[in-house]
Amino acid sequence: MSFQLVIAEKPSVARSIAAVIGATEKQNGYWQGGGYLVSWCIGHLVSFAEAGQYDEKYCKWKYEDLPILPQPWQFIVPDEKKQQFEVLRALLNRPDVDSVTAATDAGREGELIFRFVYQMAGCTKPVKRLWVSSMEDAAIREGFANLRPDSDYDALYQSALCRAKADWLVGINATRLFSVLYHKTLTVGRVQTPTLKMLVDRDAKILRFQKEKYYTVGIHSGSLKADSGCIADAETANSLKEKCTSAVAVCTSVKREKKTEQPPKLYDLTTLQREANRLFGFTAKQTLDYAQQLYEKKLLTYPRTDSQYLTEDMGQTAQHLVSDLLGLLPFAQGLGLTPEVGRILNSKKVSDHHAIIPTSEFVKQGFTGLAESESKLMNLVCSKLLCAVAAPHEYETVTAVFSCAGNEFTAKGKTVLVPGWKEIDQRFRSNLKADTEEEVLNTLPELAEGQSFSVMANVSEHFTSPPKAYTEDTLLSAMERAGAEDMPEEAERKGLGTPATRAAILEKLVQMGFVQRKGKQLVPTKDGINLAVVLPESLTSPALTAEWENRLTEIAKGSADPDEFMAEIEAQVRQLVKTYSCISADKQNLFQSERVIIGKCPRCGENVYEGKKNFYCGNRSCQFVMWKNDRFFEQRKKAFTPKIAAALLKNGKAKVKGLYSEKTGKTYDATVLLADTGGKYVNYRVERKG
Repeated sequence: MSFQLVIAEKPSVARSIAAVIGATEKQNGYWQGGGYLVSWCIGHLVSFAEAGQYDEKYCKWKYEDLPILPQPWQFIVPDEKKQQFEVLRALLNRPDVDSVTAATDAGREGELIFRFVYQMAGCTKPVKRLWVSSMEDAAIREGFANLRPDSDYDALYQSALCRAKADWLVGINATRLFSVLYHKTLTVGRVQTPTLKMLVDRDAKILRFQKEKYYTVGIHSGSLKADSGCIADAETANSLKEKCTSAVAVCTSVKREKKTEQPPKLYDLTTLQREANRLFGFTAKQTLDYAQQLYEKKLLTYPRTDSQYLTEDMGQTAQHLVSDLLGLLPFAQGLGLTPEVGRILNSKKVSDHHAIIPTSEFVKQGFTGLAESESKLMNLVCSKLLCAVAAPHEYETVTAVFSCAGNEFTAKGKTVLVPGWKEIDQRFRSNLKADTEEEVLNTLPELAEGQSFSVMANVSEHFTSPPKAYTEDTLLSAMERAGAEDMPEEAERKGLGTPATRAAILEKLVQMGFVQRKGKQLVPTKDGINLAVVLPESLTSPALTAEWENRLTEIAKGSADPDEFMAEIEAQVRQLVKTYSCISADKQNLFQSERVIIGKCPRCGENVYEGKKNFYCGNRSCQFVMWKNDRFFEQRKKAFTPKIAAALLKNGKAKVKGLYSEKTGKTYDATVLLADTGGKYVNYRVERKG
């Protein structure tokens, strides 16, 4: 009997696939049954080797060893993943396995994960590709009925390979180069560094901002209120107010405009992350994690998508979903909705995966058993689907201009004609426990040109506002648009990173200490600002990096040459190393943390500073150093703290509580003396108390 081997990306996905295709017999590292073997990777099972594997000299970071340009590239399996890799290698090479199905996530990274394992296992058996956008049973069955040759995805793999190699080359070389120059580990990344630069630029604008005071004069009569434009000084504003008080205002024009606001599009990953951050304060990573969990529970379609449409063959599915959701969602009860499903169907605008929508499995199960965070996200996705197929929102704006005391005043009003999709949106938001802003409608009284009013006046004081710090919502939007103005209109993917990678980039910047979260805001740290300032434009320019991302998309479509792309990346790395061979002495201390002075050196009188492992004299020619792991304190089970060190330096002695005696097995309090002998090591002794 021969078997078809199916390789998924995660154990949970493998379990779902195995259940659908009848592989129900659990084995060690795989499922078996119905002519199938179903196994899994654990994310990236095979990775590029570390630099030290190419040559031992690369284990140390030195300028003269740069650039590091692997030829050929080598691969490793991390120790903690070797067991599962060996399971896959054995399965791939089993004589009774005659074909392989790649069922890793249907996208750029999923393709890379499968191919690396397949190649490293030395397998040459024919491969088919499973490409699904939902983990529902019906979608998996349909996927297996329409398997495609994996060669159809060769260009996608080349794009993934180029992305991985480019990230390795820029990351390894630029990180080592600038870390060596500045004597501190400075992580540099092809996408992460331009993202940091955007945060630093915004921070600089906020710091440079000078707020300016201005005034407006308002006139009012009954419910009618109108305002002047901005007035620079208080004297002019007060003078106008005096003239207008008890004066007559004449309506000089009334302009009415009917406007239509089209329904929103469905969610792609970035718009879902942005809205979840705005409404619930979720980070981009949290939103992706929750969406992935819901996808694996078969309740949500594939989340790592950059499309906001469904394919044209999904009209019936969408129609059923909408009618089922109307009965399921509390905020949709009694809603009169005639869905216009055609508006969300456009196959030309769907790349690898369609927009994020709930599944029919969710309609059956509802919110039962979901965590609060998952429920919030499902509500968000459901409401977006209903809004997207609802009628447009129609309203009328009225702009009235009045003349009073020789000055113009303007009043604006808005009247809703057809609530349309906004009724659903408002119902959903009022049902939320989240920060939402209610739209305030200003309805003006009936007005006609020539109409006059006796008015009162007042002056109000205002200040110009600084630019706002980025939140994850606004930064994700900026990353998506980065460099767009410098790119041709037809460029398919603009911006920094991809929907699937942006969350991880933000998390890494925070972990590396270059960015910190302050509430919902993302703010660069001192090290983050310094790093963005010292790096060249080729590494920090969002436009240049966005251009790389667009080239990768073209490679995936087969319309750009991967070798050409890699040659350009290598040339950029060579040029970078050549240009930054040294920096001035004053810049070398840019990233050094401010040293904490503990006291004065008893030998030479210079400052003594706290280091990671010791307290050391700032005079390099002086040998004085007190080690934190000195045997004197370790034997007595006492931490050698900065407080003890400061007292010893100041008085030659320190009162220390809780010293341990090996003889008695008890603790005691004593005065410790600094018995410095002037030799290489510092000595201490106990002057026992009591």
